[in-house]
Amino acid sequence: MTVTTSDHPSQRPHLAARFEDRLVARQSRLLRRAGWRPRVEPFSGYGTPERVRVLARVVLAPEGRRTTPVLDTRGFRNFFTAQAPGERVRVDVGSLSVEVVSDRGGYVDVELDLPDDAPLAPGWQPATVSPVGSPGGSASSPVLVVDHSTELGVVSDIDDTTMVTAVPRLLLAAWNTFVRHASARRAVDGMPELYREIATTRPDAPFVYVSTGAWNTARTLRGFLARNGYPAGPLLLTDWGPSNSGWFRSGVQHKDASLDGLMQAFPHMRWLLIGDDGQHDPDIYARAVKRWPGRVAAVAIRELTPAQQVLAHGATTPTATSEEVDRATGAVPSLGAGDGFGLAEQLRDALPELRSLGAPGAPGLP
Repeated sequence: MTVTTSDHPSQRPHLAARFEDRLVARQSRLLRRAGWRPRVEPFSGYGTPERVRVLARVVLAPEGRRTTPVLDTRGFRNFFTAQAPGERVRVDVGSLSVEVVSDRGGYVDVELDLPDDAPLAPGWQPATVSPVGSPGGSASSPVLVVDHSTELGVVSDIDDTTMVTAVPRLLLAAWNTFVRHASARRAVDGMPELYREIATTRPDAPFVYVSTGAWNTARTLRGFLARNGYPAGPLLLTDWGPSNSGWFRSGVQHKDASLDGLMQAFPHMRWLLIGDDGQHDPDIYARAVKRWPGRVAAVAIRELTPAQQVLAHGATTPTATSEEVDRATGAVPSLGAGDGFGLAEQLRDALPELRSLGAPGAPGLP
């Protein structure tokens, strides 16, 4: 069994993190005196039949109350949580049961080796995470188990790739994240149709959504993806705020580490990496191509218009041009188009695995 967290215990926390920890400890004492108890917020994990990664978060809530999955809510409500650091929880998956401790943000991020004689079947499998001493706060954190015969997977960004958000310009990002209702967010043209067609063409291909968004928004993002017909898949998000190394976590490092984790977890697979040119996706994906030769099937970039570029990062030009991405990715196909329909046309020619994408009679793509 291996436990991974976002912080390194051996490193002395940053001043801001130590200050936050003191505030959280004081808040926790007050809330527990008021009768609040630990409860688990489930996230989706992934793995192989022999090894899985389970993700969840432990928070405090009034005893007997559970949050209802209200998806159409203003974003700021997602951030009203009271994390429970250092909480002992039991993780049950398959025939395995282990106890672990939540990290300083209340997160549970654990990799488990299943018994040799009891591997998990491919597909979605339940994993139960239960606070020790508070069984009423348990929750099921589903795990997507990928068979060793699977050859292709999809990694997708969310902001401005699947969803029109105009991130990271500060005011617009704050408006989209904290104020707007979830139902007011719009899917990027053609992207739901593209993803559904990939899932139809390669039904065993896992979809993993990697974003610099906060874990607090996971439920809202899952609702957006489901409502717009995107294939279900684990979300790999991050925790906003101080860390051991500074005031804020690095979104670029988070995406780099997430890609490395997927490459290591599934050594038998190649990945189609889908993002946009409004932030750092082209550079992040190009680095992944260099770090993992032969493991990236193609890089597909949704190209923003000059106006969208201004909203995304304050300039009319993309963070990386198509020519720069082509040079960086070398022999790996690098595709670019303004929407999912344009990317679909190029993917048909670039990847033999997706040659039948949008075949006559298939729904969604022209």
